[in-house]
Amino acid sequence: MRLLYIDIDTLRADHLGCYGYHRSTSPNIDALAKSALQFNEVYASDTPCLPSRSALLTGRFGIHNGVVNHGGTDADPVIEGPGRAFWSELQLTSFPTQLKRLGMRTASISSFAQRHSAFHWHAGFDEVIRVPGSIGLESADEVFELAQDWLNRNAEQDHWFLHIHLWDPHTPYRAPASFGEPFADQPLPSWLTEEVRSAHWEGAGPHSARECNGFAPRAGALERWPRQPQEIPDMAAVRKMFDGYDTGVLYADTYVGRILNVLADHNLLDDAAVMLSADHGETLGELNVYGDHQTADWCTSRVPLLLKWPGTDSFAGRHMDGLHYQIDVTATLIEMLGGKTPRSWDGQGFAESLDAGQDQGREFLVLSQGAWTCQRSVRWGDNLLIKTLHDGYHLYDELMLFDVKNDPHEQTDLRRDRPELVEAGLSRLRSWQAEMMPLAARGRDPLENVVLEGGPYHVRGQLPGYLKRLRETSRQAHARRLEKKYAQELAGAVQ
Repeated sequence: MRLLYIDIDTLRADHLGCYGYHRSTSPNIDALAKSALQFNEVYASDTPCLPSRSALLTGRFGIHNGVVNHGGTDADPVIEGPGRAFWSELQLTSFPTQLKRLGMRTASISSFAQRHSAFHWHAGFDEVIRVPGSIGLESADEVFELAQDWLNRNAEQDHWFLHIHLWDPHTPYRAPASFGEPFADQPLPSWLTEEVRSAHWEGAGPHSARECNGFAPRAGALERWPRQPQEIPDMAAVRKMFDGYDTGVLYADTYVGRILNVLADHNLLDDAAVMLSADHGETLGELNVYGDHQTADWCTSRVPLLLKWPGTDSFAGRHMDGLHYQIDVTATLIEMLGGKTPRSWDGQGFAESLDAGQDQGREFLVLSQGAWTCQRSVRWGDNLLIKTLHDGYHLYDELMLFDVKNDPHEQTDLRRDRPELVEAGLSRLRSWQAEMMPLAARGRDPLENVVLEGGPYHVRGQLPGYLKRLRETSRQAHARRLEKKYAQELAGAVQ
């Protein structure tokens, strides 16, 4: 078996044609979808980048593997302690190790470990390759050179797994100028109106409309990354954001096509398994987050997932609508290859139901975010309930409820109108926590510890400066609310 995994960073499912997007961002991915199984409701259990790929590697939720943040204690996997054997649990049970046990040579083309000091990512890979000197965000053309070389040397051998990581949709939006403006004449998503934008302009929070590249516009950033708006004062800037992101998606898609063409050159396109997915999505104005991935919401947690499998026509063009974690799909891959999922994994395989032509999804999912906000959300039915432990200075309510089937851009909070759904979501969250806590990393809830350590990594220490900016931009009321809400943090009482 040959298995190729194309991992596109920050790829939002609903900005692909095969998932219903009206812009032509993904002709090559759409063509792959016609011969693949398309999962419509797959979610990263933990976001953003470091927690998501740690879950993918370990098959375990962040509450168990210990990684929920981008810094602090809970940005590293849990240490096993006195019972740690000569070979660590991480090495023994990692996703690539399971593939190696099935006789596959494993390789990763990615600078992810360098970008996040996440060298546990290497556990189980025979080869780890990156653009020399890179620490993330290299362009797809650079990655393609390495992928093409590896495939030309190895493609016709049997029994390999190759992971290829493309960064291009990730901020800052930076497709080469030579790629042009492919969406200049294509309509914007209709939901982000001037009314929505102007309301967001008066709001607060990092990557909100008035500071959509952090906590304030960055001097010189627009000259360096002309596709990346620094603030959203008008609908022209809204267009710049959507066009910048979508052009990054199209640029990555171009190289997806070239990678698949290399397989075709070796007459292997029909004989290799291909999976395409992402570590998380992107929030493009939803919840007043412009061009980042800060919340445990539908847009950030939901990921595309396509799976083309050789020797079967039953996958081609078929859609799966059941609720699945991404690590459920990797567990299923192991089963399909003849292996067994490690007992320590939270991911649950469903290969038998696939063989039977069924879609055996979970009753509900619990999703987490710990690097920009501290949130857990519950996804079930048409609903998403978000519980916020730390709002990352966005002034979110503690609970928010959305009907993501009919309101995917999360414009109408139903919390007050549907208290029975709020309780149903909280009940599911309580039962999940009770089930997870006996094996919680370091003996406590890592998200709660992130709050105790001073909040999510990307907002730690930023509040005093941001309060000043809020006052300088006539948002004194938000400054007063944040001062009151985070008085202990400002006083240095949080340890």
